Amino acid sequence: AFNKPRGIVCTAEKREKNNVIDYLSYPVRIYPVGRLDKDTTGLLIITDDGDFAHRVLSPKKEIFKTYIAVLDGEITPDMPEKFLNGIVLADGTKCRKAFLRRLDKNTAEIKICEGKFHQIKRMFGIVGLGVNALERTAVGNFHLPEDLPQGACSETDSKALESIFSDG
Repeated sequence: AFNKPRGIVCTAEKREKNNVIDYLSYPVRIYPVGRLDKDTTGLLIITDDGDFAHRVLSPKKEIFKTYIAVLDGEITPDMPEKFLNGIVLADGTKCRKAFLRRLDKNTAEIKICEGKFHQIKRMFGIVGLGVNALERTAVGNFHLPEDLPQGACSETDSKALESIFSDG
């Protein structure tokens, strides 16, 4: 588990400056499971297990990723239903269902099971809101450890990682 700070690129390519792998020292090749935008913070799982990564990322598995979004405007009562029905992006792409829960007037928890380019920002853009800050807090039922500071990582056992795939 890596708590990604802003400004870090999610790639294992050494030629890319300020990438996530620069933060880690590991004896075998490792890579991030999925990506977070450069300005998105929070939980990033790093692994050397390609099968595990595929299981987490496969759209068929419907592994929901949970984010906290701070928005530049107010969340209206109709927005959760719009997200649940699948937002259609400006380019015509229909997103899968997403769960939106208002935390306060301009902060929401959002859960998505796909990861299109800047998807959450684009979804909120369709309903007239900009995203000022975005943090991933969970992948499936595996949550970012509360005591893990930004820029730090912690080893996670396989039992904890299996919680990604559990329903509870």
